[in-house]
Amino acid sequence: MSIPTPARRTGSLVDGPKIFGGVKLLGVLVGLMWVSEIVDTALDGRLDQYGIVARTPDGLFGILTSPFLHFGFGHLISNTVALVPLGGLIAVSGAKRLFYVTAIVAVLSGFGTWLISPPNTITIGASGVVFGYASYLIARGIFNRRLGQVAVGVIVIVVWGSALLSSLLPQDGISWQGHLCGGLAGIFAAWVLSDDRPKAVTAGQRPVI
Repeated sequence: MSIPTPARRTGSLVDGPKIFGGVKLLGVLVGLMWVSEIVDTALDGRLDQYGIVARTPDGLFGILTSPFLHFGFGHLISNTVALVPLGGLIAVSGAKRLFYVTAIVAVLSGFGTWLISPPNTITIGASGVVFGYASYLIARGIFNRRLGQVAVGVIVIVVWGSALLSSLLPQDGISWQGHLCGGLAGIFAAWVLSDDRPKAVTAGQRPVI
């Protein structure tokens, strides 16, 4: 009986091009937010109408646009300060992982916000994505059972935990619904993208029990 030898590992532990690709995508996302706000300011805030309008057919379009729209530069700066380091921790895993996490979080949190927000309200801003990034980083180590990722999750809790929890409390002018849905979407993304989920067996591979 022969025992299959493990696949030979190549390359270094630090994948420079992969990291660069992730950071570049993060830069594009943040750059689009800033360009959108500059244009919105020049147009006297007319782009803000394209946010998530609760439970209206037209408001569904805001699921795609709302993360790039903000109520002024103060709102944008506060989201950027959190989005860049949290997104950077995900970007280390490459552009593909950052894209998948961002897409899952943006769509699910946006749809949840559209469902449960008060009527006649417009929700804009990247806060849902920020919460999604944070909860993804906290949950992924649990699903992947990797000590290093668990440590990163603990750091996220220590640095941003109190701010995240306080933002879930109902406050005038702040969408706690978007924050909550973003957090739940991030946990879902961590589960869907976890390393321990069953993978399809490709040709030439033998399953080992």
